[in-house]
Amino acid sequence: MLILFAMPIAQILIFGFVVTNEIKDANIAILDHSNDYITEEITNKILSSGYFRNVKNLKSTDEIDEIFKSGKAKEVIVFEQDFAKKLLKTGKANVQVIADASDANSANMVVNYTTAIIRNYSQSITINQTVPLQIISEPRMMYNESLKGVYMFVPGTIALILMLVSAMMTSISITREKEMGTMEVLLVSPLKPIQIILGKVTPYLGLSFINAVSIILLGKFVFGVPIHGSVILLLFVSILFIIMALSLGIFISTAAKSQQTAMFISMFALLLPTILLSGFIFPIENMPKVLQWLAHCMPPKYFITAIKNIMLKGTGIFYIWKEILFIGGLTVIFIALSLKKFKVRLE
Repeated sequence: MLILFAMPIAQILIFGFVVTNEIKDANIAILDHSNDYITEEITNKILSSGYFRNVKNLKSTDEIDEIFKSGKAKEVIVFEQDFAKKLLKTGKANVQVIADASDANSANMVVNYTTAIIRNYSQSITINQTVPLQIISEPRMMYNESLKGVYMFVPGTIALILMLVSAMMTSISITREKEMGTMEVLLVSPLKPIQIILGKVTPYLGLSFINAVSIILLGKFVFGVPIHGSVILLLFVSILFIIMALSLGIFISTAAKSQQTAMFISMFALLLPTILLSGFIFPIENMPKVLQWLAHCMPPKYFITAIKNIMLKGTGIFYIWKEILFIGGLTVIFIALSLKKFKVRLE
């Protein structure tokens, strides 16, 4: 009944709200070297469009890289000095539109929306002028100048495969043991619950780690995805995410009574959210608030953010400690719940 009725309804609602080519409330920062009435009018026009919100007014160009690495803004708009004076005197003025292109699709949309608003403003002030006024937008894509989609898909693919191999395969294999009756034999043996769990997940830990390393190497040497940050930190975050996914798979297996149930829970609770609600393909800020709250509970979101920062932006642990803490906290919770379930079965 769940498959026949609940899943189609959930899918149409999720796809209907998530799959969109529009942007909404994208975080931007403003660096205004001129601070005149024209730059103020352009800024107000951009912010009043409903597509953007200003999170910070920058003081210097040195802050641009910092705000992108912290993930607080997707775009920085830079007005040159004496903007209004140059525009009225020479008929031309420049505004630089810098985007965080670690997410190529979002960066392209954000830049296109911004340049369209600036172009519209330029046309509106030219109507009553004898000399045409031209505001020239200069787009710049940071961390992915050529807007290669593979820069976005490699981190997302790592998260997707690790979720499938670690969580789904673990939950199915342990549930199969329960169906065959061999799990009961293990539970009445002298082995402790933690030893049983470690014995079941160790092979999947190794396989998942090999998969993660293989994808990273393929991305690096076949598709040219850079690794600007620490390789050790990248592998550490990957192992932490694998352990979290394994613990989640064990927890699912303790709740599922059959392999089919375990697969259904894994597919519905892991596969679709990893694709749709992790920011892998579709920007989270475009979603309704309810789905945004749900997306912020998804472990793949934090893993993808962390490895993008390491690989594309070259950031250290100082910038991703929140993501590491969230994934580590979920790991402890799932392991504790799984051990509790196994102890109940043992009693």
